[in-house]
Amino acid sequence: MSSSDVDPAQGVYGISVAADLVGMDPQSLRLYERRGLLEPARTDGGTRRYSSDDLARLQRIRQLLAAGLNLAGISKVLELEAENARLRAKLDLTQADMEPPSLSARPRSTD
Repeated sequence: MSSSDVDPAQGVYGISVAADLVGMDPQSLRLYERRGLLEPARTDGGTRRYSSDDLARLQRIRQLLAAGLNLAGISKVLELEAENARLRAKLDLTQADMEPPSLSARPRSTD
């Protein structure tokens, strides 16, 4: 299996590796989890496992912190970004359903 075959939502990184990869300390990752900003997977023994998606979310959190937002503000921004993505996906599906068939797919007239 190549790295491109790995599910980006699959938890594979331990907390110390994840913290190193995003340039944060493990205590911050625990805090963000307590505040509901992310939800890493857990092993049967309860060990946190961070996914590529979690790492991207942590990087976004870091960007928002650098922009001066507090954790409550970051929570709202992340919520609004997720809702925006859901609405865009729904719009894309609706537009795809409404598109007329391409000209090449239409039957030709026999005039």
